[in-house]
Amino acid sequence: MKDISEQRFYLVREDVLTEAMQKTLEVKKLLQRDRMSILDAVSQTGLSRSAFYKYRDAVFPFHSIVKERILTVFLQLEDRAGTLATLLQSVAEARCNILTIHQTIPIQGRANVTLSLDVTAMEIDLETFLQQLKKLDFVESADVVSSGSY
Repeated sequence: MKDISEQRFYLVREDVLTEAMQKTLEVKKLLQRDRMSILDAVSQTGLSRSAFYKYRDAVFPFHSIVKERILTVFLQLEDRAGTLATLLQSVAEARCNILTIHQTIPIQGRANVTLSLDVTAMEIDLETFLQQLKKLDFVESADVVSSGSY
């Protein structure tokens, strides 16, 4: 196999990947998220083990290639005791490292919070993360302000 500096990479849409490549990505997600065996994961997705081994070192989700990522999220919260602590606990459970926190003074029972997060270790996708934040009963909105690598 060529040294990584000699390899060429391409960014392609998911819908143009072969079914085996798409299933390989699903197996990799199951292996990481559910910590199951390769045999169980390929059985669950309907992929052969040989196809998984063929593609496992060749296809990757885009977010897994970027080594260090910063995400800035803007949230509007109800002003209740313990909301910031609960929010930060949820962020930590998603394996995000908090870089900065900015909270406005609550006005009319609402406060705005801006979090800058290192999401390098986050194992869920961005949309799932935002949905988890929005499910917190005191979060009125959660929006991405910026994302990228540094």
